[in-house]
Amino acid sequence: MSGIDVGHFRALLEARREELRALSASAKEARKPVELDQQSIGRLSRQDALQQQAMAKAQDSRRAAELRKIEAAFKRLDEGEYGYCVECGEAIAPKRLKIDLTATRCAACAA
Repeated sequence: MSGIDVGHFRALLEARREELRALSASAKEARKPVELDQQSIGRLSRQDALQQQAMAKAQDSRRAAELRKIEAAFKRLDEGEYGYCVECGEAIAPKRLKIDLTATRCAACAA
């Protein structure tokens, strides 16, 4: 391993994964389709509701992308590849991993 505490990073990844799952579950209501009933909601209110729904869907899409990156990081952990650059094979600095738990490239290759 690249001199990092694998258990520590695994715990951080697990915590972030659970946080993202909880956020997604709590925002489920906001992603539901907006009703067309003009009696219960005015035109401007409906536009606002549609905008809120679109923002909730976009946030959920970003969370899903981050969850995919976290799952890939778990795979690298299981394979003993976590903490190593996918381009040059050198160790990724622990400071970089703390900023982005799912980093796949060292600072030099990312630049």
